[in-house]
Amino acid sequence: MTTAPYRIEPLVLPATLDSPEAGDFLAVAELCDAVQLDIWGNLDRSEPSAALLQEWRSDSYRQVRVFFVRQAGRMVGVSWIRFELQENLRSAFLHVQVLPAFTGRGISRALLQHAQELAAAQGRTILQTYTEHPADFEPEGPGLLRPATGAGALPDAARGVRFALAAGYRLEQVERFSVLDLAAHAGSWDPLEREALTKAGEEYELLAWTGSCPEAYVDEFAVLMSRMSTDTPIGELSYDEETWDAARVRHLEGRWKQAGILSLVAVARHRTSGTLAAYSVLQLTPSKPSLADQDDTLVAAAHRGYRLGMLVKLLNLRRLRSEYPQVERVITFNAAENQHMLAINIALGFRPAGWDGEWQRIAG
Repeated sequence: MTTAPYRIEPLVLPATLDSPEAGDFLAVAELCDAVQLDIWGNLDRSEPSAALLQEWRSDSYRQVRVFFVRQAGRMVGVSWIRFELQENLRSAFLHVQVLPAFTGRGISRALLQHAQELAAAQGRTILQTYTEHPADFEPEGPGLLRPATGAGALPDAARGVRFALAAGYRLEQVERFSVLDLAAHAGSWDPLEREALTKAGEEYELLAWTGSCPEAYVDEFAVLMSRMSTDTPIGELSYDEETWDAARVRHLEGRWKQAGILSLVAVARHRTSGTLAAYSVLQLTPSKPSLADQDDTLVAAAHRGYRLGMLVKLLNLRRLRSEYPQVERVITFNAAENQHMLAINIALGFRPAGWDGEWQRIAG
């Protein structure tokens, strides 16, 4: 491994946030918040410390390693790299963040090079990362970089874009980051719901739960979750098909619980076959009482065309309004080429707030 121009130290994760050894982790979490605040002007997209601690823990499904650069006693840069252990065994997922006041000094390059060398040592030749871009540019204007899909674009002068290109990464997909103002749009959902219920007819029933999937549905839910890796647009990114079972579902639910994440799940069940045809997940955290995160939504390919995506999203949003009235807005992400799901979100009231670039480099 080459010698880095900065001292890159491994982050040792504490047992808990209030344990004596939590200082470095909390300083890194504060750094991540500062970077998010600089990019977006708010902390809607920042991960609460409890969630970040679980996100960076290794387990039987993945190995995660985190590193930092400190100068004059201050955390100024952080990187993480994740190796999946069940699928995507040729890939490494990595990210680098540096405080705005310390950019342009080679810290990002040093952290990235270090992460790439770790990936090479593990035999991982497909490297993936992402960049974040507020909606302060014209998506159809000049000076844009587009992925191979042709959907979405990023400003080619943006620091993150120039950094990724210089490091040999290729833009493979653009995701739209959207925000829903609940109070402004909840009143427009009734006609959308009536239309969707008419289309779905009596073939499907809607079910919901909070936290853990009922035992009666967990095997079917696992099948549906596995299809997130096959039935959603991924652009030119390299992803293997994932295999989910009840144990993997329970493991994920356990991680959510440890992270302090409350999950609202809505599903559509096909009455004749008994299979789960669609699902949607909304997540909340106590540290952000006014915000919810629209996580996965999927309609299995065999059940599309019945407005099930609209129905499961609406069921969750209505539960959110009823059970958690303090929530004011919902954030979500969609591949720019996923026109069907984008159309549902737009109809519900989601508006664009920014874009993410999904980047990939094939090493060796």
